[in-house]
Amino acid sequence: MAIRARMAREERAKQFMPFAALKGYPEALRRKEKVVVDKVQVSEDYAEELDRRLRQVRRLDTITVVYFRKGEYIKVQGVVSRIDVTARVLKVVQTKIPLEDILEVTGEHIEESMPGC
Repeated sequence: MAIRARMAREERAKQFMPFAALKGYPEALRRKEKVVVDKVQVSEDYAEELDRRLRQVRRLDTITVVYFRKGEYIKVQGVVSRIDVTARVLKVVQTKIPLEDILEVTGEHIEESMPGC
């Protein structure tokens, strides 16, 4: 009769880990659970204020941006790596954000002129 070597505890534990029979199913459920919202239409005054703030943003500034993408609002914080006024794109680290999708932008070098903005 052959004697087997004892299995390491970590290897034995792997046998009892949950098994995902449907690969990607949990991710698909999370996407379905997402509440889809419509893009907010901002007032003309707020659009002017937002434009004024965006003109203050410089490369290498650390900012926080709230923007609309695929039915949801996303908040990203990081260093501005690129501002392209011609292409109308703001790039925060590796995230490209179309200027028309930005709802809010804040940062330490951005002056606020309207209360509550």
